[in-house]
Amino acid sequence: MAGWTPTLSPGDTPLYERLLDALRADIASGVLGDGERLPPQRDLAHRLGLGLGTVTRAYVEAEKVGLVQAHVGRGSFVRGATAAKPDRTGDGGPINLFHNIAPSGPADARLADTLTRLRRRPDLIEHLGYSPSAGLEVQRRAGAAWLERSGGLTGADWTRLACTAGAQQALALAFGAVARPGDTVLCEASTFYGVKALAEHAGYRLKGLAMDAEGLRPDALDEAAATGASRVVAIQPTLQNPTGRIMSADRRAQIVAVARKRDLLLIEDDIYAVYAPNAPPPFAVLAPERTFHVSAVSKSLAPGLRHGFLIAPPGGHMDRVLRAVRALAYAPPAFGGLIATQWIEDGTADVIVAEVREEMTARLVLARQILGDAIETPMSASAPHLWLPMSELDAERLAGRALRGGVELTPPSAPVVEPGATTGLRLCLGAARDREELERGLRIVAAAVSDVDERSRAVI
Repeated sequence: MAGWTPTLSPGDTPLYERLLDALRADIASGVLGDGERLPPQRDLAHRLGLGLGTVTRAYVEAEKVGLVQAHVGRGSFVRGATAAKPDRTGDGGPINLFHNIAPSGPADARLADTLTRLRRRPDLIEHLGYSPSAGLEVQRRAGAAWLERSGGLTGADWTRLACTAGAQQALALAFGAVARPGDTVLCEASTFYGVKALAEHAGYRLKGLAMDAEGLRPDALDEAAATGASRVVAIQPTLQNPTGRIMSADRRAQIVAVARKRDLLLIEDDIYAVYAPNAPPPFAVLAPERTFHVSAVSKSLAPGLRHGFLIAPPGGHMDRVLRAVRALAYAPPAFGGLIATQWIEDGTADVIVAEVREEMTARLVLARQILGDAIETPMSASAPHLWLPMSELDAERLAGRALRGGVELTPPSAPVVEPGATTGLRLCLGAARDREELERGLRIVAAAVSDVDERSRAVI
């Protein structure tokens, strides 16, 4: 039924699952008969106001469970009311090149021994009580030491550091200290999805600015700031997410010059600095008077350690941050931070990071061998994510083909703030269980790239 327009049920279930449920219900009720042709994915996405990736995933899942059958060049056709129900058991799901996390092996191997060591800590019982709003002093000092030796944040001041429940909360606190609902926040044309989610939740307006091979362009920042529409800039100078680009020292100096000229405040997300040890100093070193510095251990040690850090610039910013902490959470959680602190203090964190970087280096070599020129040249030998630059349409096609082949990629629309400016696909290397699984996933992506390239050439 080319005009099929399903009604999606309300709720918090992902949109693609609600669309799949609507398809199943309409087949069971007879609204859609056996053999009927479903609308083209792009048409249905437009009709329902959904992203193309959402509809693509729903169609792919429908085919997996036998609700529809897809024919290349002809479309997707209903297979009838007796089609199988979804099987969500087992681990036969798609290969995960979607989550940007570190390989878990190095942390897994040391957790049991760490828990034994924690029992011997003289301050263990203190972590059962409420922490101060900024976190326990021992964790704040350890956090500052970690940022200094792993992130290049020389002279990190623990008295201006607040412990948080991960980097996402640190970003939320920084935004909340300097922006109000309705305010405009400047950022890269494609940025970390967490920034988009935060802006949507809090009512900020994101303005995506032009990028080049080093990330945010200073001239674009200056032009946008000259209007006076915003004083707040969200920026990732090192291994920018999603593109993986790194700003040179000269580029950072130019950004700082614009920030001082226009009196801008910088919210610097430097969570990937650990994967680029030779990167230039962060903005919190270059312009400490106007930079909120955000980092965490979840991307480098273990994703379940929701332990982040926010360093606020001097002035009244720290007070505003702590008032928000008291209002929203009262205090940061203590036990994730305790594990991270133990690892930082006894050197385990350094060992884990070294092993993670070694593994990511090997995975990156594998990715470059398989994908070749399809990926933008990585800026670090241990980059955890790669960028495949291409048009929005080709990116949607590639993501859909990869998913049908058994690989889940980041939805192409997820990082886009300024449509058409910086487009492509992010590919994450850390979540695959091992290199063998990663290689299978990369070869599926490579085949999908070839298919998309052939289709694009045919159109031309």
